[in-house]
Amino acid sequence: MGKITGFMEFRRLSEQSLPVAERLQNYQEFIPRLTDQKASVQGSRCMDCGIPFCTTGCPVNNIIPDWNDLVYRGNWKQALDVLHSTNNFPEFTGRICPAPCETACTLTINDDAVGIKSIEHAIIDKGWEEGWVIPKPAQTKSGKKIAVVGSGPAGLACAQQLARVGHDVVVFEKNDRIGGLLRYGIPDFKLEKMHIDRRIEQMRAEGVEFRVKQHIGVNVPAQKIKDEFDAVILTGGAEQPRDLPVSGRELQGVHFAMEFLPQQNKVVAGDAVPDQIKATGKHVVVIGGGDTGSDCVGTSNRHGAASVTQFEVMPRPPEQENKPLIWPYWPMKLRTSSSHDEGCQRDWAVATKELTGKNGKVEKLHAVRVEWKDGKMQEVPGSEIEMQADLVLLAMGFVSPTQQILEAFGVEKDGRGNAKAVTDGVGYYQTSVDKVFAAGDMRRGQSLVVWAIREGRQAARAVDEYLMGSSSLPL
Repeated sequence: MGKITGFMEFRRLSEQSLPVAERLQNYQEFIPRLTDQKASVQGSRCMDCGIPFCTTGCPVNNIIPDWNDLVYRGNWKQALDVLHSTNNFPEFTGRICPAPCETACTLTINDDAVGIKSIEHAIIDKGWEEGWVIPKPAQTKSGKKIAVVGSGPAGLACAQQLARVGHDVVVFEKNDRIGGLLRYGIPDFKLEKMHIDRRIEQMRAEGVEFRVKQHIGVNVPAQKIKDEFDAVILTGGAEQPRDLPVSGRELQGVHFAMEFLPQQNKVVAGDAVPDQIKATGKHVVVIGGGDTGSDCVGTSNRHGAASVTQFEVMPRPPEQENKPLIWPYWPMKLRTSSSHDEGCQRDWAVATKELTGKNGKVEKLHAVRVEWKDGKMQEVPGSEIEMQADLVLLAMGFVSPTQQILEAFGVEKDGRGNAKAVTDGVGYYQTSVDKVFAAGDMRRGQSLVVWAIREGRQAARAVDEYLMGSSSLPL
């Protein structure tokens, strides 16, 4: 694959971001795709490995060496076909996936990985530019009706796969727009919503029906859905945030990240948001060091925060992983996002002890440094920290999907509060309730968009087999 000596001749070339001062002025994406020529050069670095670990490292098992080679040779449309054969929405993953495929790249052992994510981004964007992404409606109808509850990446992938084999699919979404956490959990500067909108139009042309403001178990009875459809797939996101049980949590100015981020997405979409949570002129503290916390940092900087500080309770990861020990698996190492580059003080091994304020509003955060011994957290004596905090954003992960939907359908849950369903063997992706299936975060808990797409695709095959006795959909 690629050029035989390409990995020795060419260095990894990353996409170039717009300058910080420029991108902070708006909520638009700021990482343009590679040019055709640069993507071709990057594709030439693929090594023709005996075993393509990049493919096994990718949750949707993208056939990466093939489309690397096709891009290198200028066969872009064929590259798009190969990419779409495993991934319904590469414009999502090409922008927001952390790229476990690249950490599994054989070049990573002693060099920089092939820019797989950049090539994926270039392929799908060129596909849209050239008009190659078109609806693929089924030639015949099955007569079966399927309900997909949740319109995030798992639900959309599941719905598209099922519609393309002839089923009548209805997607139910509790919010006012389709997209789930893609729509209201990820800032526009990372994923502009036009990417979701044009996929929705493609899917409508393929026969998928979308119904918004349909909150199952609230304004739509679960039993009604079960009675009207031949199968139901629960694909909602992990939306139950982990809380911070400390004194002062009730003060004004302390919010979950998912109270803060969706409001800005709505404003960008043109909605009026009364009493929007704003970071403008405030000293912001983000508690939680993951992607959601990083999104809070980027949004706060665009609001014009006076300062932004991000705490993580775990120790600071190493700058570089131990490659001989870790490869080809996902390494624990320090990662700096584009939002961090825009301005943020970061600190690790810090635990919040108390929030204090006046007149019901938060003003200060009190914390302490911690150290980990034998897997247990211990406070470091004399390491107390006190800092100004006008806005505290809690981004400490998510513990489970919304329990209301699971309870409305009466499905059995696992020990973490997710829908209980296996992913292999007889009855895969089926819950304890007849004809009710579960996939994505609803089944596996908080995870990546690429995992949601994989589970949505696999659940679609499981439902197709359940209804028809066999399936032509890929597993």
